[in-house]
Amino acid sequence: MRGFDTAERPQGPWPRAGASAVLFRGSTVLLVERGEAPAQGLWSLPGGSIEAGEPAEDTARREVREEAGLEAHIVGLAGVYDIIEHESDGTVLLHYVLATYFGRAAEGDPRAGGDARDARFFPLDALEDLPMTPGTRFVIAEAWRLLAAGGD
Repeated sequence: MRGFDTAERPQGPWPRAGASAVLFRGSTVLLVERGEAPAQGLWSLPGGSIEAGEPAEDTARREVREEAGLEAHIVGLAGVYDIIEHESDGTVLLHYVLATYFGRAAEGDPRAGGDARDARFFPLDALEDLPMTPGTRFVIAEAWRLLAAGGD
């Protein structure tokens, strides 16, 4: 993640729970460009905070609808990941625990919404030079491996 402006810095308590989705269509993956700090201008998976009483998988589906205007066909859990950043003195700046699901995107064209500036599908072989949030390439690769192993 990019550095925070002090006024935009999320405040604890930490950790916070979130969910995201890695959705494929053929050999392309759905990504959203973040329109707000802390990851403004970076491409990432659709996702966000889990609301009280909301199951993580439902959060992933909701975030895909809000940020990309598509329905998600979830196949499984790609993994649970920590996003942790520290101040130079070791103080926790942020800590999110993300449940990341994988599957296929329903038909239709993505349209950005919520805090996403853009939403689109990218070929898997064209991700190397795309500016992405840390760990996104790893999670996409893991989800692609799991999807192939499951034979959706």
